[in-house]
Amino acid sequence: MGTSKKAYIAGGCFWGMEDLFRTREGILDTEVGYIGGENDNPTYKNHPGHAEGIEITYDANKTSFKEILDYFFRIHNPTTIDRQGNDIGTSYRSAIFFQNDDEKAEAKEVINLVNESHKWEGKVATTLEPYSTFWAAEPEHQDYLVRNPNGYTCHFERFKNSFLK
Repeated sequence: MGTSKKAYIAGGCFWGMEDLFRTREGILDTEVGYIGGENDNPTYKNHPGHAEGIEITYDANKTSFKEILDYFFRIHNPTTIDRQGNDIGTSYRSAIFFQNDDEKAEAKEVINLVNESHKWEGKVATTLEPYSTFWAAEPEHQDYLVRNPNGYTCHFERFKNSFLK
């Protein structure tokens, strides 16, 4: 007990990110929702400024915040602004919602490693935003690709090798 932590990220449509993270070593739970926006109790039809994000609950004895970010940068294109695949708009921005100075510093470190790798053609455009309330999305969005295995996703593992040294 006591090793459970949460991470908050956004990288395009939340369905695909959740589907890939759910099976990772050390991930205890995932939930999709809205974060970083202007209104309370956002919904799919009314979430101004919110990103489609995921709340990842993880066992800190089995994985780390940096390892989560490493995988995050391998499953979406962090060099595009407000876009992933066919999805366009601020809802689909690439963002890390840090909860403290340590997470912010680790996020900057991983971003530098990703940029130094030159695996992506452009520079990382992922925003670092302070954590704000995470609002769970409607039930029909939770575990969407488990229930709809042929549903839309633009997420896939683009690089097998870690950015971490």
